[in-house]
Amino acid sequence: VQLQASGGGLVQDGGSLRLSCAASGSIRGINDMGWSRQTPGKERELVATITRDGNTNYAGFVKGRFAISRDNAKNTVYLQMNSLKPEDTAVYFCYANHNTYRDSGVIAQKFWGQGTLVTVSS
Repeated sequence: VQLQASGGGLVQDGGSLRLSCAASGSIRGINDMGWSRQTPGKERELVATITRDGNTNYAGFVKGRFAISRDNAKNTVYLQMNSLKPEDTAVYFCYANHNTYRDSGVIAQKFWGQGTLVTVSS
């Protein structure tokens, strides 16, 4: 599975951005998708997740401001980010959880996109 993220950039405090992440390759086994973010010196933190059926979950620090969605026909997950704050500045990574079914069992893997930089200026 390959994930290609796009949509990052520079935005002012209070502005909006929309991130996209397109999956390709062995996509049939993809179930949950989501976004995480990382700043220098910090661990990567989960931002939002979405199941194949569209059930969503958000980190507390983005609730009410960010919205995750997916288009299964396009194999793409989106992150609409509104009311951005300087502390949202980070590299945002999309991911996909993938299952491969074998006679011997299920192989669960997590694939990551390359990251896209979001910078929010004050």
